[in-house]
Amino acid sequence: MAVMRQDAWTADDDLILAETTLRHIREGGTQLKAFEEVGERLGRTSAACGFRWNSFVRKTYDTAIQIAKAQRQQLTKLKKKKPSQKPAVMFETMNQPQKRNPVAIEEEHLTEEMISVDAVIRFLKQWKTMQSDQARIVKQLEKDIMQIEKERDEYKKHNEYLQQQVDNVQTDYRVVNDDYKALIQIMDRARKMAVLTEETDNNKQRFKMDANGNLERIEQ
Repeated sequence: MAVMRQDAWTADDDLILAETTLRHIREGGTQLKAFEEVGERLGRTSAACGFRWNSFVRKTYDTAIQIAKAQRQQLTKLKKKKPSQKPAVMFETMNQPQKRNPVAIEEEHLTEEMISVDAVIRFLKQWKTMQSDQARIVKQLEKDIMQIEKERDEYKKHNEYLQQQVDNVQTDYRVVNDDYKALIQIMDRARKMAVLTEETDNNKQRFKMDANGNLERIEQ
């Protein structure tokens, strides 16, 4: 069993779908047969081809569809034109030299040709318009991409600035934290020195002079 494609449709795929479907319409075939033929060529299901035609491609080829239907009607009329004379009259007519109006003969041959040329001209004009629309869409997409890339660069620069600010804050925090720890250590040492000094003062001998001029120790 062949593996069916599920990837996106390309412009070439749409063109194959359009040409095949228009040919079937022009020749009196059904669109279902056209979808089956396109499915075999592109490796897709006929349902996928039908969905693509009805949802997107058909809208682009409205004029070409009308021309193909007109060509089909013309071909149908030509096929239905059969001799209506009776056998005897037909035999007599066949034996007589046929005199037909050259202008009528020329118009009969030119009718289908003119329709075909007109169809080709309209199709080419429509194709040119579609190409112009696609080119305009591509330019707009390129413009959008450039804008997105510009915004991305701005966000990147802003992110780098914020990251630098965070690094600076972290550095300042480390400096302040180190200073705080050093201050705590200094305060702790000062407190210990104050306690030792107080203990030393308390342990010192104190004397006073009596009335006779003698020193006597003061009991603590």
